[in-house]
Amino acid sequence: MSTSRTSRVYTISLPPELAAKAEALAKRDSRTMSELFREAFRTYCAQQARRALEEIGEYAASRNSGFTEADVPRLIKEVRRDKPARRLSRAHR
Repeated sequence: MSTSRTSRVYTISLPPELAAKAEALAKRDSRTMSELFREAFRTYCAQQARRALEEIGEYAASRNSGFTEADVPRLIKEVRRDKPARRLSRAHR
């Protein structure tokens, strides 16, 4: 009977002082090292996503021609008014 693994196994190397800190954190929080590193990776991914959104926001702000958040509903109405309505094909009705 074959047992399939539901997760992937990785081997990482840490300098002794970082390894000691990781082990102490895992022990303090009653976590396994795997749980600690999974959480660290999730946090890193979230941080990268926030950084990307901040960069997009900065770019958008640099391209803004004086509009404010209060202008958004009006601008959406203008775009929708000027854009012809899409018709659904008979197959999608």
